[in-house]
Parts: sequence; C-alpha cells; structure tokens
Amino acid sequence: MSSSALVCRLDANAIPVLGPREWRDQLALRCQLGARCLTLFGHGEQCIRITAVLREADGSLHALRTETSRDQGYPELTTQWPALHCFERELHEQTGLNLAGHPWLKPIRFEGRDRAALDSYPFYRIEGKEVHEVAVGPIHAGVIEPGSFRFQCLGERVLHLEIHLGYQHRGVERLLHGRDPRSLAPWIETIAGDSSIAHTWAYCAALESLADCALDLELEIARAAALELERVAMHLAGLSGLAADLGFLQGASTYGRLRTTAINTTQRLCGSRFGRGALRPGGSRLRLDGDLVKTVRENLELLRADLALIDELFLSSWTVRHRLRGVGVLTEPRARELGIVGLAARASGVPLDARAGAASGAYGAIPIESVTLSDGDCWARARLRCEELGASLRWLAGSVALYPSWQPSRQILGPLAPNQLAIALVEGWRGEVIHCLETDASGTLAHYKVQDPSLRNWMGLAIAMRQNEISDFPICNKSFDLSYCGNDL
Repeated sequence: MSSSALVCRLDANAIPVLGPREWRDQLALRCQLGARCLTLFGHGEQCIRITAVLREADGSLHALRTETSRDQGYPELTTQWPALHCFERELHEQTGLNLAGHPWLKPIRFEGRDRAALDSYPFYRIEGKEVHEVAVGPIHAGVIEPGSFRFQCLGERVLHLEIHLGYQHRGVERLLHGRDPRSLAPWIETIAGDSSIAHTWAYCAALESLADCALDLELEIARAAALELERVAMHLAGLSGLAADLGFLQGASTYGRLRTTAINTTQRLCGSRFGRGALRPGGSRLRLDGDLVKTVRENLELLRADLALIDELFLSSWTVRHRLRGVGVLTEPRARELGIVGLAARASGVPLDARAGAASGAYGAIPIESVTLSDGDCWARARLRCEELGASLRWLAGSVALYPSWQPSRQILGPLAPNQLAIALVEGWRGEVIHCLETDASGTLAHYKVQDPSLRNWMGLAIAMRQNEISDFPICNKSFDLSYCGNDL
C-alpha cells in the first residue's frame, strides 16, 4: 500500500495459466465469494492471453490468467455478472475473441478494423405507435467532446437510452508501446485531461514498483496533495455545471470562481493549473516552501469559507432540491450489479474508496474521511461532491500544517524487473484509475493496460435515465460527469 496508490506486483511466471473453462469457473467463483473484478483484458494475435485482476474482501489483489485462440474463446460471463460487460465487450472488440452466448457485444470504441462501422451501428429500438426516438449528438452545442445519445421515449418519459461513443478514439494503449516506459508521463497526463494527476500517479506507482523504487513520506504527501487539489477543482467544476443547468446562477458563478482558486493553487505548486509535469517516475516537481506556504493556506481558507456560504445556499434552495431529488436514481443493488465505481457508487451506498483505511503512505499518516450516501439520485451525487470538497480541504489543511515543506526530488529508476505484472490503483475524483504494466524476460514493457473509471460508469448513466423525463438528461449526465476520451482510449 502506497498512500492513495494501491500497488501490487506479481511474478508473471508464477500466475497459473488455466484452461478457458477452468479460468471462467474460477473467476465466477471468486466473484460469488465476494471478490470484485477491477479489470479484465487480453492481448495477442493467434494465442490471446486474458488476465483478470481481482480485489479480495481483505483488500489484496490477485490475478487469474488463461490463454485461448480467437475462435475457441470462452463462454461469456456478462449474463451472470453484468459488471463484466464492459470488459468482455472491449475484449471482443480488441481481439475478435469468441464469447459464446454473450447477450450484447456492442463495441466500446470501434477500434481497428471495426472503425468503419462507427456510423452504421444498429441502435436498439422500441416499437410502438406512440414511441418516438430522439437523437442527440455526436456533435453538441458548446465546447464538449463528441458522443451520440439515442433516447426511446413515450411522450417525455425515457424508456431506454443507448450511449454511443468512440469518436475520440486515439489508440492510447498502442502509443504507449515501443517507447522507454520511463518517458511516458507526457502521454499519460493527456489520457483524460481532467484526471492528469490520478493517471500519472497510477503510472508512476506501477513503474516504481517494477524498478524497486521506494519513495519517502514527504513525496507521497506532496503527490496526495496534488491529487486532492485535482479532486477539489473538478468537484467545483461539476457543481458549477449542475447549478448552471438548474438556473441557479449564484452557484454557477461562485463554484466556477472557486475552481479558479483551486487550479491556481496547483499552478503555484508545479507550474501548471492542471498538474501537468507535477509527477514523474521516481519523484515529483511539486514545491512548497517560504511565502508559498502562506499563499496556499490563504487559498485553502478562502475555499473553506466561501464554500460554506454557497453550499448552504445551494443545498437549501427549493429549486435545486425540486430538480435534483428523485431524478436519475441508481439504486445500490443496481450499482453493485453494474460494477459502478467512484463518486457515483458512493452516492448509491456502495463504499468504494481506495483512500479509505490506508495503513501507510500519505493517507495512512493523515487519514481522510470517506463519504457514502444512499439515495443514488442527482441530489445525492451533488451532496456527495459538497461533502468530499470539505473532506479534501480539511485533509489539505492538515497536510500543509504537518508537512509545510516539499522540495522537488527525483530518483533515477534502474532496470525494470523481468517477467513481472505491476497493478496500480489510484482513487481519482471520478473513481478508480487503474494502470497495469507487464514486462517480458528482458525487462522490456510487453503490455500496458489503462482503465479510466468512465469505462465502468457510462452504463450507470444509461440505466439511471430510465423512467425520467428527457429534459432531466443534462442534469443526470452532469451528475455523473463522465469522460468521453477516458472511455475512447
């Protein structure tokens, strides 16, 4: 355990390679016994190697592995475990693997040979004399990434929403191969621009594990502070957007103004408002000393004081309550079934937070409060942001009080250990960011898997919209606040 980054390094040669059916049965059994599948991925041409990473109830990480041909594949798991649907769909899309009996092999992002099918995808339709379809996107009004949304409606009521992404596909994972893995940080920072710190930390943690590089606590504190500032900035952006959609202009302007304070604080610490360049393998470029300590404390106090005022106005407004309560409900059983993560999961009563209960590192030295609500609606997702803002600001104030001096430092990483699989999980503001790096017999990077929490949560948005009015979609969409490019890696 390394502060917010949960890191596990496994000897790839020691991971048993099971037969496809035995692998499938073992995975289903472990899930039935309470393990949670963090990621599932495959790579290869004729012989496809599939890896499932599981987190057990005690917090430990384990991997299950199999090898199979494209035609043989294995019997699907989505019907029994819907949380695996995004992984199996991606696996089929990337490798062409046969998943016998799979109910819905819709592509995740239309990679490679399927790219030409992007505009001809057959959307699901509900037939009925009074049922009509509303198509939104892929090009939207305003500055927003492209994505297509098809609503099947009865009057104003949404019966079904199908979300169609892939327009931002950049082939990120392929771009990470063939380069020195120590030099990938500038690419990693742009995987999802609103989560630069979270993705870069996961990358650094996995790489440092492979290089046997241990970091001191001061550096861990500095990284965690950058992560919490990123969380503060993005929660403020989300609340500002929600308030604007509701017509609550005091909230839209004030939350937006305070976001500027948050990102300007990050800029003072590392030179970039979005944390670009802040983290590098073996160290960080974050600096806190001298007069800057006073500035950071003043900024944190400004955020705390002004948030107390605007949160009270926002949460007590009858207009806000009326528009958010009972809208876009995602129940706890459904959130668990779909494998929802991050703030969307915690707002539905699922207490998933990689920072909670850390035994060491930054969050071991300075524990952070983890918030869980049970309503599962847009109101809960808004309130959760307010609660997490307070928790992050209290953590930041405590960290600056206990560790008022950070200096840029960096260790030169040595050779990467051969035949190893390193898995790193960081609790970004949106949810679990996962990076898996595997080396070959020479210590060269053999495979790199990246997972943004948006991959798991888009289906939650589609389900939450059912039986709501179509006019509620902007509010529901903003309450989840998912990344298009994070999905379209």
